[in-house]
Amino acid sequence: MRSTVDDGARSLIDLSHRIHANPELCFEEEKSSAWVAEILEGGGFAVDMGVCDLPTAFVATAGSGPLTIAICAEYDALPGIGHACGHNVIAAAAAGAGLALAPLADDLGVTVKVMGTPAEEGGGGKIYMLERGAFDGVDAAMMVHPAPNEMDRFPCLAVSHVDVHYTGKEAHASAFPELGINAADAITVAQTAIGLLRQHIRSTDRIHGIVTHGGDAPNVVPAHTTGKWYIRSRTLKELEDLEPRVYKCFEA
Repeated sequence: MRSTVDDGARSLIDLSHRIHANPELCFEEEKSSAWVAEILEGGGFAVDMGVCDLPTAFVATAGSGPLTIAICAEYDALPGIGHACGHNVIAAAAAGAGLALAPLADDLGVTVKVMGTPAEEGGGGKIYMLERGAFDGVDAAMMVHPAPNEMDRFPCLAVSHVDVHYTGKEAHASAFPELGINAADAITVAQTAIGLLRQHIRSTDRIHGIVTHGGDAPNVVPAHTTGKWYIRSRTLKELEDLEPRVYKCFEA
């Protein structure tokens, strides 16, 4: 197994660098998914592309044993900052692990599946694949994630995605400001309320977001503003407790 990894190290590093140099956002990972699938197919895997009605998802299979092990490969990038989360490394590591295990699969009595899972950064690719049956029959699923230090267990947080829309009334901000209802004020109040709420939440909770539309021109009272927020907690139960408190900040 070690010799398989050593022999393929150069091609795996090249794969990682190629994905890093060509960042693709969620559900748009056409090149990245094809490159990972190609190296697996070259190593003897049977590759099924576009599974679960997701064009950039795939399942690569080797071996036919009764125990099925899935290794997840992520390869989508972040908007604006590319592969700052290291999904190029995740993809190459998953491919390398699969290639190393495949020659031993039948002797060990396992089926190895490398799962190409798109859209981890906010798109929920694994959720779609799980709901549509890609993980049916899998006994264990795993992946690795790069980090600045060594750890065998990475803490996970439950997350809720919130899109916020405020509607006011346009008016000329200089000539007739009194006729307007400023939707930007609403989003400012919401952010202020969330900032004050942080003193009274758990140290493990996280609330973070951005304004995605704040208006169209400085001399027009904004009639429509939007934002996107993530709410995170250690468990689903803690998230359920936190969400309504954050929603009240938006409603205020």
